[in-house]
Amino acid sequence: MRKLPLLPPDNNIVEELMAERKKYQLEYQINSSPEFLYTYISTPSGLCEWFADDVKVDGDNYTFQWEGSEEKARLLSKRASKFAKFQWIDKPESEYFLFEIEKDELTGDVALIITDFEEADEIKGATMIYNVSIDRLREIIGG
Repeated sequence: MRKLPLLPPDNNIVEELMAERKKYQLEYQINSSPEFLYTYISTPSGLCEWFADDVKVDGDNYTFQWEGSEEKARLLSKRASKFAKFQWIDKPESEYFLFEIEKDELTGDVALIITDFEEADEIKGATMIYNVSIDRLREIIGG
């Protein structure tokens, strides 16, 4: 059997594979003040209450653990009572996940908006996981 030489990856193929990942947003009404909700999206103790089983932090590097698996992310930026933006270490630099708090000035309603990236055929499953996580968050904070 003849062995074929290994060729460098075709950049077009790599770009097509990366292009299959889509940005999506989910919005959830949360009965909480932005200040209180912020502790749940920006601190290890808050995140392990609803988003992951455990969260470890070393500077801006976060390790999220779920049922024996772990993912590493870097905190890109945060602003008190507004947002926390992370990037998974093993994903393209153009991708991130963002927990953003918005308060409607007229009604006072508070929303948590989650922005993330996923393969098109995985968005529905990821949304279901976020829905369960948000239900847990609402139970914890009473909202």
